[in-house]
This record gives sequence, C-alpha cells and structure tokens, in this order.
Amino acid sequence: QVTLWLKKLYGDKPVPRYEVNERTVDILHEVMECNEETDKDVSLLIQDMKDQATKYEAEAKYWQDILEESLGLSVDSLSQEATMVLNDLVESAMALEVEDTSLTSFYGAINYMASELFKTKSRNQEMELKLKNLTKKLISALMMEKQLEEDIEKITESQKAETAKAASRSKNLIFLEKKSEDLKIRIKDAEKKLIAAGLDQSLTHEALVKLSEELAALQKKVKPLKKEVKSYHDLPP
Repeated sequence: QVTLWLKKLYGDKPVPRYEVNERTVDILHEVMECNEETDKDVSLLIQDMKDQATKYEAEAKYWQDILEESLGLSVDSLSQEATMVLNDLVESAMALEVEDTSLTSFYGAINYMASELFKTKSRNQEMELKLKNLTKKLISALMMEKQLEEDIEKITESQKAETAKAASRSKNLIFLEKKSEDLKIRIKDAEKKLIAAGLDQSLTHEALVKLSEELAALQKKVKPLKKEVKSYHDLPP
C-alpha cells in the first residue's frame, strides 16, 4: 500500500530512496492515511462548491428567465450605466457577504462591519497604549541598565585601585617586618659584642627598655604627689 501510494504521489518522478524497516513503513502508512483523509475532505469540499455553484447558476437562470419573460430585461438590454450599477451592487454584496441584495441585508452587513471596525479601532488604541507604556518601560530599563554598567565599571576601577594599594601596603609591611627582624638581629649582635667588650648589662637595649617602662610607671605615680605638694605650696606661711 505504501509503495503504491508513493508511486502515485510522485508520478513520473522516481521515489526517493529510504531505509525500509518496520518503523519507516509505519510512519509512511500513517502519513498516507492522513493524506488520503485530507484528499477526501478536499474532494468533498470541491464537490460541495460545485453543487453550490450549480445551484446558484440555476437560481440565476431562473430569475433571469423571469426578468426576461415578465419585464423584458436582460443583460444585453441594460444601458452601460445600469450595467455598472448592477456590477457595483453585485461586488458590494460579495464584499459584504450578504445572502441577497435587499436593503435589510445591506444595512445589517454594514452595521456589523461598522461594529467590527469600531472594535478593531478600540483594540488598536489599546495596543498602541500598551506599546507606548512598554516603550517607556523599556527605555527606563535600558537607562537603568546603562547606569548600572557605569556604576559597576566605576566600582571595578575603584576595587582595582584599592587592590593595588593593598598589594603595595602588603609589600611595604612585609619589607618593614623583615627590616625590623634584621634590626633586632643586628642590635642583639651589637649588644653581644659590646658585652663581650665589657659593656655594663644595664646599658643593653632590653635593660634600657625595661628601665624606660619603670621610669614611666614611677612618673605616673609621682604626678599626683606633685599635685598634692603644689597644693601645700599655695598655703600661707
């Protein structure tokens, strides 16, 4: 069935090569059934349209015979102006999709189209308003995005500068720490040499620092005593 359908579908052209297996045949069979159903629907639609056309032609012939027999009117007997008016009437009826050319049908169709036009205009106005609001929001969002990008760029540059400063400070701190350690070692070496040369232990750096701390503590204790003595000096003899 699938092979015959493909040959019928392609006609004189060769059928494209495809891998023949259960899955491909099932898929093609399903497509074939859908295609045949569609062809049936289209055929029925074409036949219905032919039937409608035959019906309309018969009705037109019926009214044409009545007009010719009763009033002696025919398309050939109409004036050019009357023919133009008749054509305009037919085109209007087709454009408005009315069943007949009565004033009632025309007025009903015109009112319906006017109503649809009003609805369409209202929808267009709503869409224009929505579009305008969305455009404003989009512009605001783009401006905010641009401002955020500028702020991020500034923060990034500031962070780079701070990072560079921190790196420089870290290097300086490391240098000072190493320098301090070196100076401590040198001071100890110098003290050892001086002690070996006969320097009094009380003159070493550590001893001097200790004496300085003791001196500061004594000065702190003496300060209130000086104030108290000063108060006695202010007394009369």
